[in-house]
Amino acid sequence: MKVIALNGSPRKNGNTYISLKHVCDELEKQGIETEILQVGSGNYTGCKACGACGKLGKCAFGDSDGLNDIAEQLANADGILIGSPVYYADISGALKCLLDRVFYSKGSAFRFKPGAAVVALRRGGAIHAYHTINNYFGITEMIQVPSIYWNDVHGAAPGECEQDGEAMDMMYALGRNMAYLLKMQAESKITPPEPFTKTRTNFIR
Repeated sequence: MKVIALNGSPRKNGNTYISLKHVCDELEKQGIETEILQVGSGNYTGCKACGACGKLGKCAFGDSDGLNDIAEQLANADGILIGSPVYYADISGALKCLLDRVFYSKGSAFRFKPGAAVVALRRGGAIHAYHTINNYFGITEMIQVPSIYWNDVHGAAPGECEQDGEAMDMMYALGRNMAYLLKMQAESKITPPEPFTKTRTNFIR
């Protein structure tokens, strides 16, 4: 089993990475392989709304910026972690562009995967950013992994998040709970519900 974590911060070794690493360390202790991908410094543009991914099964522009490779790694993973710093009460711009395109082009492959969000910040705006990431999980029928609180960690300079003792407990619990869900899925003999054709309702006739 393997969990892929996305570090949505442009700072490779900042508080977002450190927080994700704490979760991944606990997953590794539980026998789950992990890998953290640095995506926050990528030059990703937003979705072009061209609709080509519906026919191609991948983003039409994703080969040139490496986005399709990331989408494939997430599709092959058993669990997904997404971490971001909080900018203007939301996630980083690069991460937002990447998630919009990845989840629109490859979201069906994430169905029932355990997923979790982690946000790192100095002061405020955590819950809005946390909610932004969780929206991707909900619309693709992923399983949101619980922890002991909302997964926000505080700190300004790199490493300060480790002084937030309650947040570090959250990261420990998050890793432990994700490992539990992954092992439970691996042991289960219950077949997930089949997907069905959704009813699209537009409000302009």
